[in-house]
Amino acid sequence: MRLAGKTAIVTGAASGFGKGIATKFIAEGATVVIADINAEMATSTAKELGTTAHMLDVASAASWSELAKTVPNPDIIVNNAGITHLPKPMETVEEDEFDRVLAVNAKSVYHAARTFNAAMKERGSGAILNIASTAGLSPRPNLNWYNASKGWMITATKAMAVELAPFGIRVNALCPVAGETPLLKSFMGEDTPEMRAKFISTIPMGRFSTPEDMGNAACYLCSDEASMITGVAMELDGGRCI
Repeated sequence: MRLAGKTAIVTGAASGFGKGIATKFIAEGATVVIADINAEMATSTAKELGTTAHMLDVASAASWSELAKTVPNPDIIVNNAGITHLPKPMETVEEDEFDRVLAVNAKSVYHAARTFNAAMKERGSGAILNIASTAGLSPRPNLNWYNASKGWMITATKAMAVELAPFGIRVNALCPVAGETPLLKSFMGEDTPEMRAKFISTIPMGRFSTPEDMGNAACYLCSDEASMITGVAMELDGGRCI
């Protein structure tokens, strides 16, 4: 019960890594809001986990404002929602694809800060966890603008940590390698046994990150056990970035 009495918002929590984080948080005593743009899936996941759902478009300031009416002062915010463009040479990515990747992966963190920082500062505590990626540390070819968005998130995490530390707010990031999530096919271009084997061959521990891996690491970083840890971009990658 390391998160007992805490209220957490997890974005993109209807499936994948977000669902894994929400599941662990609930098991550790937190009250979790499943915030996802897919309202139907969010409702289904919330029902499965015994919690509540909220339709959230992380790229929309108005959508964040609506969420704040329901959860005005969360203890924990996990900025997990993310998208990518398909693997292709950087100059062939269309502008609308680029804009969407940056809006969801980067601007969403800005919206979260605009929405909830003041309440956290007034309370004098809080934990923010940004889900980055090994792509922000060791980029793969043909995912250039996705890589850049995750590099941005890592730098934003460190900048946020320095600014918010005097207010008792910790900000960290997790950098997973690819896992069994809806984005896996997009990262690989195609989901075949051959592509999976090629992808896994770059991971020394020989497997993808799992939602359970993410939940365990997120729980630690957002708990009081990590009270002296801020500004960290923890690699959760089976040695991928070594």
